[in-house]
Amino acid sequence: MIVETGRLVLRGFVESDVESLVWLLGEPRVMRYIEDGKPVSRADVERVVLPKVLAGGWWAAHEKASGAFVGWFELSPAGPGAAELGYRLHPDFWGRGYATEGASALVEHGRAIGLTRVVAFAMAVNTGSRRVLEKVGLRHVRTFHEEWPDPIEGAEHGDVEYALDLRSDAP
Repeated sequence: MIVETGRLVLRGFVESDVESLVWLLGEPRVMRYIEDGKPVSRADVERVVLPKVLAGGWWAAHEKASGAFVGWFELSPAGPGAAELGYRLHPDFWGRGYATEGASALVEHGRAIGLTRVVAFAMAVNTGSRRVLEKVGLRHVRTFHEEWPDPIEGAEHGDVEYALDLRSDAP
């Protein structure tokens, strides 16, 4: 499946995308607010990440104009009628509105395929991601705290859940 926006092409991942994933997930600024806050090794990309994204629900994002790999977007199952929205863009492409553009397209794609709810999660201190979620219509539902074996900077402020009910445009 392909989802297109004005400037992006989102397509399913293929095995040959491994180098792009290594480039994206090996970047410390991408991983700053995710999992253990550390870059993902090539071995883990090949062993864990690639099989997950190949299973579906994740899209490789490319600029239409240049064909350059920008990052990924996620709209993966999160319960009956629901999907989780996510994105990871390489810093070379930050500040261009791509996160909002791709996330908005996937919210609309979710509506078109009959989803009833979109949810998303971020660290409370990740103001950039929170702003994107709000721009595409999701609203803050709750702030919560999880126990992490190796908490990263900002974890003491918790995580946030955002959601959008696609039947009524309400959280």
